[in-house]
Amino acid sequence: MAVYLVLGAAALVWGNLRGQPDVWRLGAHEPALAMTFASLVCGLAAGALLVFLSRLALYRFEWSRALHRELRDMLFPLTEVEIIVLAAASSVGEELFFRGALMPAVGLVLSSAIFALLHIGPKARHLPWTASSFGAGLLFGAIFLWTGDLTGPVLAHFLVNFLNLRHVAEVELR
Repeated sequence: MAVYLVLGAAALVWGNLRGQPDVWRLGAHEPALAMTFASLVCGLAAGALLVFLSRLALYRFEWSRALHRELRDMLFPLTEVEIIVLAAASSVGEELFFRGALMPAVGLVLSSAIFALLHIGPKARHLPWTASSFGAGLLFGAIFLWTGDLTGPVLAHFLVNFLNLRHVAEVELR
């Protein structure tokens, strides 16, 4: 949990040092209400798509089942409240840092690659998870670039983490 607080704090400090203290918004202007709404809709759609794809991977690929089992062994038991807090902290902290602070400085592709490196596992079989994290980073970043608002990427990231953590908690694979 502390790593997400550090990422969020680093994003705010970096934004202030860059002269862009509002890292939730891209650029200096407030996006129109329509773009904030578009960000929400995109976030819901992206989150649903990524959860669907992760479930598809879980039932089609051994690397995904192995990751599921390892996460279950490492993280659980967690209560429902702990799952919500972990999903919220990770989505806000990571999006503030990787999209809000880092992406304007280094671009979409490099910020997504660094985001993917945060999701690298200790074994070669985890590389598909790293690659899918790169794809998710590109998607979250594209939403941020299009709407100028982090609401959608944070919502998508929260849905992915929350629904997948709940699934890991509820489904034991052997």
